[in-house]
Amino acid sequence: MKITKYVHACLLVETPERVAIFDPGTMSEQALDVEARTRLDDIFSTHEHADHFSVDLVKRLVQKFPELRITSTPDVVARLAEESIKATDQPSEGVSFFDAPHESIKPLFPKQPQEIGIHYLEALSDPGDSHSFHETKAILALPVQAPWGSTIKAISLGLELKPQHILPIHDWHWSDAAREQIYSTMERVFGEQGITFHKLVTGQPIEIDLSAKAET
Repeated sequence: MKITKYVHACLLVETPERVAIFDPGTMSEQALDVEARTRLDDIFSTHEHADHFSVDLVKRLVQKFPELRITSTPDVVARLAEESIKATDQPSEGVSFFDAPHESIKPLFPKQPQEIGIHYLEALSDPGDSHSFHETKAILALPVQAPWGSTIKAISLGLELKPQHILPIHDWHWSDAAREQIYSTMERVFGEQGITFHKLVTGQPIEIDLSAKAET
């Protein structure tokens, strides 16, 4: 499985059989080169907040890949319907949802958005803006910083759930120097517990082979 992060919460996940983009938000609009993409089967959006869901970016992707599937919450499905873009709130083959409620954002915002946690191909889990979930597949996309949550809570959750791999997401707010420092600390802390922490860099893909560990 090849995974590429774009700036904040957006992940491109590629396998020989399927290519998906998770949470294409406004912060990824410039970094994600739509024209360079040669295949896209799915878009998944955990919730409607702009850093996870950009209507403009989704439009560009749909224009290039008109047959792709879009899966999200009922609110996002309704928002896309206003743009005459078809989407669904039902999981497709190889996808399941799990309980991952959006953390409280009061008093910054009055409305709590609908949110879904997504298990993908029995390999990767994306909880969106949540630290209140209790399950994961072997690869966890872990939000490590946010106005609604703390890095300490994220680390504690990763240590509790013990996935094989952790992908840091939701860290646009950090400077590059802060990101490098905290990534190195998390790499050490998770590594001491046998968890591989990937120091993702925007636009630079990593490869994860789950079969090797499964066979040992």
